[in-house]
Amino acid sequence: MTFLWYIPNQVDPGHRGDDAVRGHNSLERLTELARLTEDHGWGGALLGTGWGRPDTFTVATALAAQTTTFQPLIAIRPGYWRPAHFASAASTLDQLTGGRVLVNIVSGQDNLAAYGDSEGDQPQRYARTKEFLQLVRRLWTEEDVTYEGEYFSVTGSTVATRPVVREGRLHPRLYFGGASDAAQRVAATEADVQLFWGEPLDGIAERISTLRQLEAELGREHAPLEFGLRITTLVRDTTEEAWADAEAKVAKMAEAHGSRDRRWFKAVGQQRLLDLAERGEVLDDNLYTAPGKYGGGGAGTTWLVGSADDVAKSLRKYQDLGITHFVLSDTPYREEIVRIGDQLLPLLTNGS
Repeated sequence: MTFLWYIPNQVDPGHRGDDAVRGHNSLERLTELARLTEDHGWGGALLGTGWGRPDTFTVATALAAQTTTFQPLIAIRPGYWRPAHFASAASTLDQLTGGRVLVNIVSGQDNLAAYGDSEGDQPQRYARTKEFLQLVRRLWTEEDVTYEGEYFSVTGSTVATRPVVREGRLHPRLYFGGASDAAQRVAATEADVQLFWGEPLDGIAERISTLRQLEAELGREHAPLEFGLRITTLVRDTTEEAWADAEAKVAKMAEAHGSRDRRWFKAVGQQRLLDLAERGEVLDDNLYTAPGKYGGGGAGTTWLVGSADDVAKSLRKYQDLGITHFVLSDTPYREEIVRIGDQLLPLLTNGS
């Protein structure tokens, strides 16, 4: 299994309740977080992306240069990057770091006009993403590539610096998210890892079953799709302490944001999370849905809450469904890298 942390990569301090410390996004602070992941059992960290944030690839490069085993899961967007440009940049960094690059392809909404991109309807957006994935993979594994697509094309293209190849790895692993029909068809044929947000076990099981069916129907040409979970994990010494802290955090969110109708969200995956609150405030054993009512979004919409044993038990149930990649986090990020790394990860990696 792969265990990654999350580094928000934000201009403004205080992301999801993080400590609003001075220099929160300085190279010194980010390097400290990356080195803490190395020291406390994590394989690396997902770096957030979006217009209005520091450039994710630049941050990943800086952190890779300051660390020795840290794997940056670099979130990038087709349209912000051209595929040949990205393939060259990523394979260069991969070669320089001895094969530590991971890539998360993001096709969701962003301020596209600000960097000269445009957005069609959902099928068009994912059709472009599919071409991006196909072309990047070919550029990493072939020479003299000629490709003529609807959105991208290259002629006689060879990436000079090749990705690191080792057993079971031809190039950086391609993570991908999305719950719409169009997104799932792209994942089933072109991605290496499908990332899910924190849905209940039955929802994840249903998603995996659908993707396996699509792999067969659409004729996947790569190794079988792998699955990952991106979720907030609130861990304390005891179950009671964890729930007290979780409820106190949500109360503070409610005071700051108030309950809001968030049905305007267009992303299918995000809406699936928000709809969970209608099923109950706590699902399965300890999946807390209340944060989504008061401003929690994405991986902050639902939390797994409890002692290290409680949360490990829940994560093992996801593992039993076929999840092998976990991207976990909680705030304050610095303290929780250590706490969750020291208390939770040994229960999962040692098989206890």
